[in-house]
Amino acid sequence: MAVLLFVADTAISIFVVKKVPYTEIDWSTYMQQVECYLNGERNYTQIKGDTGPIVYPAGHLIIYRLLYVLTNSGQNILRGQYIFVGLYLLNILFVFRIFYKSSKVPPFALIFLCATSYRIHSIYMLRLFNDPVAMLFLFISINFFIDQNWSIGCFFYSIAVSIKMNILLFAPALFFILLIQTGLKKTIFYLSICGFTQILIAIQFLLYDPVSYLMRSFELGRVFLFKWTVNWRFLSEEIFLDKRLHLSLLGLHLLILGIFGYFMWFRSQGGLKSLLQKLIQKNTTRIEANELLFALFTANLIGITFARSLHYQFYSWYFHTLPYLLFSTLYSKKRQEQINAADFPVPWLQIFLRAAILLGIEYCWNTYPSTSLSSGLLHVFHAAIFVILIIDRAEVSLRKKKN
Repeated sequence: MAVLLFVADTAISIFVVKKVPYTEIDWSTYMQQVECYLNGERNYTQIKGDTGPIVYPAGHLIIYRLLYVLTNSGQNILRGQYIFVGLYLLNILFVFRIFYKSSKVPPFALIFLCATSYRIHSIYMLRLFNDPVAMLFLFISINFFIDQNWSIGCFFYSIAVSIKMNILLFAPALFFILLIQTGLKKTIFYLSICGFTQILIAIQFLLYDPVSYLMRSFELGRVFLFKWTVNWRFLSEEIFLDKRLHLSLLGLHLLILGIFGYFMWFRSQGGLKSLLQKLIQKNTTRIEANELLFALFTANLIGITFARSLHYQFYSWYFHTLPYLLFSTLYSKKRQEQINAADFPVPWLQIFLRAAILLGIEYCWNTYPSTSLSSGLLHVFHAAIFVILIIDRAEVSLRKKKN
């Protein structure tokens, strides 16, 4: 299924580039920022373009400097589009491998990765945003984490963070995975790899003016424009810009992350509390691939659910994780071995429900400009995913107790 879909998606991607008009949004600004850098500017607050100053870490600048060279100073946009076709297909391969390694995603779920999202193809090939580039390095790192190669995984994870800091949404889960799997000393070592990678990438800006670099590249107080919001359109602009809303969302993010992590992560291995207690006794635990993926993907989803604002390109932050979250608990080798075939009919109703949620999320992200209905429904669909995850995990726990 993966091979067939990859071939089909290659053809679709080339068709999109040839037949659908390119839309200029941020590419020219990225190229202007690169030109500032090439002209010798090292004060990060002075690196700017038509749509504003640079607001991403130095990895973004390095990536787009390479694209600047490959596209004749950013003028050959068509070549840039085909480069992004390659990045898109490479991303799909790494996601396919993650799903294959999990042994829990049914083959039909891969269709949702390739055949149902106009918006994702648009983000890659018609907009040339940096978000999918960051996610590519994130999925590369997750492949290494699944293979228990923590050093290289942390290196690629840090590269992803250096391109766009939304990758930090995965960090809480990654921290506990490293801690439980490798112990405190090795966790500090792996985190030092992440930190050293950040320093190495940004060294020329840190040496010139570290304050301006840190303030601009990891700017947490950034104000988003109401006209671009996908998830809060049903609010008034006054409420949307209110700092109390931002603080409330941050508080809810941390609260739900803590509750969900405590009660839901690593359930098949005793839960987070049990594994931390073992760690205190200096007993590390090998985290199973599916528990690793569940923790990483849910930590990211919680962050997205309580985001101050979501712009259209942010869809790439979690699109490729949704089929895993919704379909991984329907079928698995272990579950089918534990349950008699006669008691395990194909759950068509659940398949239809979960597919409807994916298509509903796609509708929300393809509604432009966003409406009160589309942004409200997006929250409903996100909440539905969490309800499904909680029910599925509770069902697995009950079956284990019965067995």
